[in-house]
Amino acid sequence: MKQCTGVALLPPPEHVLALSVPGRHRPEIGHVLCELGEDHDGDHSAMLWDEGGRPGSAVWIRWGTEPARLLSLRWCPARDARHTDDACGLFNGHPSEHGWEITDPTDEAITRFLAERHPHLFPGPRGGGGG
Repeated sequence: MKQCTGVALLPPPEHVLALSVPGRHRPEIGHVLCELGEDHDGDHSAMLWDEGGRPGSAVWIRWGTEPARLLSLRWCPARDARHTDDACGLFNGHPSEHGWEITDPTDEAITRFLAERHPHLFPGPRGGGGG
């Protein structure tokens, strides 16, 4: 399944703007991309940072018809049965497939481009072996 194409624009926090030097380059609006699978139910979601001080959770931004909000959400406990080292990478109770089932089309295009030009770096069916 392809990744959702939802995007949210985030202005810099007021305290960051207040600390910027007048007349110099001021912080600009940033963006986040939804990490869920396309056609998911509910709000778009993107992980902002892992909460190292609170094991097992991360701060996510969720947006949709209401203003964007930050939430501390626990990680999805699911593991890929084929590769038990692969954890889901999304929050617990997410409304789409698990992270290992979602493909980022941009990442796929970059990987395909690099594999064509440098096959020795990509072992397996895409590349020419690991050498």
